Amino acid sequence: MTSPEESLVEASRLLEEKGLNAGTSGNLSVRTAGGLLVTPSAVPPGQLSADAMVHLGMDGSVTSGGVPTSEWRIHRDIYAGVVEAGAIVHTHSTYATALASLREDLPAFHYQVAKAGGHVVRCSEYAPYGTQELSAAVIAALGDRRACLMANHGMIAFGHDLGSALALAVELEVLCQQYLIARSAGTPVILTGQQMDVALDSFSRYGQPEA
Repeated sequence: MTSPEESLVEASRLLEEKGLNAGTSGNLSVRTAGGLLVTPSAVPPGQLSADAMVHLGMDGSVTSGGVPTSEWRIHRDIYAGVVEAGAIVHTHSTYATALASLREDLPAFHYQVAKAGGHVVRCSEYAPYGTQELSAAVIAALGDRRACLMANHGMIAFGHDLGSALALAVELEVLCQQYLIARSAGTPVILTGQQMDVALDSFSRYGQPEA
């Protein structure tokens, strides 16, 4: 059975392989019984190991491991405020970062925008990386959603487990790519609120039934 530490290593390498992160950009975490397990600061995926993962208490104290990602506050604050959040993925992926650099929300140009939990994927206010100010900006942009863009920075997504958080991050990057391509060709037609409500309702029942 794969440990949480090993899962974070595998997920970090997968994000790099898919081009959603490069070098030491981005970070991931999973919720633990006593706090959270996060990727370390300034270690590229190819050099990550399970024992490099950092265990944090909810007060931010390091309970084992070395130096946590500089964005640990965002991870901690999401877990503190969202009971269903079990894992978090933060990337500096190309298209999400490009749209975030315009400081624009991702609008309802496609019904799958609803997978993030609302009619749009909001873009947060800008704040310096690694600060409590940035965490507050992200929490405000998320609201009741599962993902947001981070102004001049990237994006963040969470799910009930690491697999669902990764899937949402990958889908959000593709949606940002599609939107920017559509906008370069013309003016995308935005779905109505009623149409997005239908999509939201559908996604609330989407997936395989439990055995």
